[in-house]
Amino acid sequence: MKRLAYAALAALSLGLPAFAGEQFVDQTGFAVSGYDVVAYRSLEQSPVGTMQAAAVPGRANITAEYNGATFAFASLENRDKFLENPAYFAPQYDGHCAYGVSKGGKVPGNPNLWRIVDDRLYLNITKNVVGFWEEDIPGNITLAEENWPGIEPDEASENPIPNFTSQAPAQ
Repeated sequence: MKRLAYAALAALSLGLPAFAGEQFVDQTGFAVSGYDVVAYRSLEQSPVGTMQAAAVPGRANITAEYNGATFAFASLENRDKFLENPAYFAPQYDGHCAYGVSKGGKVPGNPNLWRIVDDRLYLNITKNVVGFWEEDIPGNITLAEENWPGIEPDEASENPIPNFTSQAPAQ
């Protein structure tokens, strides 16, 4: 009888809406301020070896929808990669600052202040915050993971990103 009750409860819960929070979207109207989230994972060759790519602005005419937001991409190839597995490419914490989440709040993530850790994309808000984040990345991720379930349903931050001039992606 218990099995039947658990099965019914599980089936009912599948029909309920997910209580996920909103993706951070700035005045450009795009997630991650219109930067291409797939490009963060590409590697570039430099005279001293392989390094992570820089943040790359997307194009307003190459987009995809995910988590209620529009993501822009620099190429059709990147958009297609994103569509194969959007959760893999999207930034953690719906594009909010990872350090802010570790402290219990939602503040904007700056697309130029990013890091991939354990194959996940994290954004931070300011260069000063990056310093605090880097003092203990594993500890800050642990705190953020503990805090996220309680703040994820909250509305996305509407604050501007400090010291960042966002521009809508080019056509």
